[in-house]
Amino acid sequence: MSKVIAIANQKGGVGKTTTAINLAASLAVLEFKTLLIDADPQANATSGVGFDPKVVKTSIYECIIDDVDPRNILLNTSTPNLDLIPAHIDLVGAEIEMINMPNREMVMKKVIDKVKNDYDFVLIDCSPSLGLITVNALTASDSVIVPVQCEYFALEGLGKLLNTIKIVQSRLNIGLEIEGILLTMYDTRLRLSNQVVEEVKTHFQDLVFDTIIQRNTKLGEAPSFGETIIMHDASSRGAINYLNLGREILQKNQLTQLEESERNIKIENER
Repeated sequence: MSKVIAIANQKGGVGKTTTAINLAASLAVLEFKTLLIDADPQANATSGVGFDPKVVKTSIYECIIDDVDPRNILLNTSTPNLDLIPAHIDLVGAEIEMINMPNREMVMKKVIDKVKNDYDFVLIDCSPSLGLITVNALTASDSVIVPVQCEYFALEGLGKLLNTIKIVQSRLNIGLEIEGILLTMYDTRLRLSNQVVEEVKTHFQDLVFDTIIQRNTKLGEAPSFGETIIMHDASSRGAINYLNLGREILQKNQLTQLEESERNIKIENER
């Protein structure tokens, strides 16, 4: 069994890349072979796991445009069981070059199909847009995780993204599901954060993950070291949040059987 999950939201600054990197690392340390695909021209997922995008010679761009075999460009990260297909700034021009391609919405799916059976999970970090690359990622995926920031404009644009997902479902990928809506950057001290959580759960109910990603200094500083939160500080609140998210996804996909008391790692001194 291999599952391809896109992490998408056209709104920037919602913790999308942070989620892609650290969920991939969490699934990997839970002993599931995982591939992270950086499909964002900013290449933050690439640098976030320890690789300099400026020295990356072959990336997802060459796989899409020049039909390079993705198996030849896989990078092994410092996290066991976690590999990377990197991105490069060249990816910003890919959408223009893809316009006249036949079945242009299916190009990434053909790339991923070459490698996905070698992994338990393939996670795609999408760019903050609803352009052709993101549509390609959704077309190639079995499901999509939507990170939503626990702030005032949390629901702004979410309807547009969900509409795009419905269009992809109806025209390109009938099997695409919403894996879940993930609440991020939650601050227990703020009334606003609690109001956003309540509003999202009221609107979307079972689509919302039980796990909530809390604001955490270690999560913010880990990318500057080119490390996932698991490698940077495995005992931090951020690491525990993402490990719990990984366990929740495994449980949801019936890949592990956990008692209720075992589903979450407890955070000490939690407020």
